[in-house]
Amino acid sequence: MTEAELARRIRLGEDSGLELKSVDVERGRVNAPDKRDLADELSAFANSRGGTLLLGVEDGTRRILGIPLDELDAVETWVRDLCNDSIRPALDAHILKLELTDEKGQPVPLLRIDVERSLHVHEGPHGYFRRIGSSKRKVPPEALARLFQERSQSRVIRFDESPVPNTTRDDLNYALTQRFLRGDAAEPASGGESPDAATEDALLRKIRILTSNDDGDVRLTLAGTLLCTEDPQHWLPHAYIQAVSYAGERTDTEYQTDARDITGPLDRQVEEALHFVRRNMLVRATKQTARIERPQFSERAVFEALVNAVAHRDYSMAGARVRLHLFGDRLELYVPGGLVNTLTPDSLHLRQANRNELIVSLLARCAAPSGLGRTRLMDRRGDGVPIIRKECEALSGRMPEYRLIDEDELRLVIWAAP
Repeated sequence: MTEAELARRIRLGEDSGLELKSVDVERGRVNAPDKRDLADELSAFANSRGGTLLLGVEDGTRRILGIPLDELDAVETWVRDLCNDSIRPALDAHILKLELTDEKGQPVPLLRIDVERSLHVHEGPHGYFRRIGSSKRKVPPEALARLFQERSQSRVIRFDESPVPNTTRDDLNYALTQRFLRGDAAEPASGGESPDAATEDALLRKIRILTSNDDGDVRLTLAGTLLCTEDPQHWLPHAYIQAVSYAGERTDTEYQTDARDITGPLDRQVEEALHFVRRNMLVRATKQTARIERPQFSERAVFEALVNAVAHRDYSMAGARVRLHLFGDRLELYVPGGLVNTLTPDSLHLRQANRNELIVSLLARCAAPSGLGRTRLMDRRGDGVPIIRKECEALSGRMPEYRLIDEDELRLVIWAAP
């Protein structure tokens, strides 16, 4: 919506797709609206057809009051935290700052929270709600059962194929996208011309980089956003690798030697995370007839572990990111999400199951850094974990350790060479 369209919607008042709330905030503390009530409103939008919440507009009078500029960041943080902490599962809402003109003709700041129809059923602090007209209504048991069934059936479409709210075709990066179109009938036609826009859109839909939401709007899929946009974190702020290096053998900020949040497309995250490990790990050199270097960790094992982390993590867990910790005696990698199907930490090297089939398929077409024994990032034969085990045992004499934490996070420990 343009500013004029939004102002017109405000004048008409609340409806099934618009909720208005004034804000009382002082010294970073939000006194109104009530945090739990607002979480119920947002979950009601997600359980229905989506909608927009405007903070800084009085409901009854429809007056645009705004939010004090010096408190705007605090209110945004408050909304983001309640989406993560007060709604189950966490809600991935799109929060925008904007200005509208108040009754005195002065521009004042507002917060706009856009919520799209979710593939999940969301529970607020006071239960399950749906949006009916201009208000939320608690979902009765029989309707709740149908809603769960409806949403579970919609998830037959894998999560990495689902549309990402507020993305458009224009968000695609040309160079990143073209690498997936090569070989998919995207070669020039017999006359030597490149495929037209309609043909290219059809190809992008065929390889599931583009899709449509329930309203027929063109959106990027989760996989398309993660691999074909320059800044996926604009829409998926949790989709990055947090890398930290410590001088000792425990997590201690006083001994932190390097830290970086590694963002960008997934294949770039893998390459830059591998560079982070190379830059911070030790290399022991001995000289007999010639100089022999022995790295602290096997680069091949670290590479395979990083690829598996970005390919198989659970991207529906808002607020959770891949964490890479480097210590003197080990490397730890924390990957959001439990193991799929009936996989266990002990069976990872014997069996194969993919949470994100589309992401795996696209990564299998991305070039791998040189010197790592493969030309593509992913090998769909499932050799990653066996390679990690073989490389680690050869270098350190110890097998890597996989462990599930609270059924929601997988930790991998790679031991350093003695």
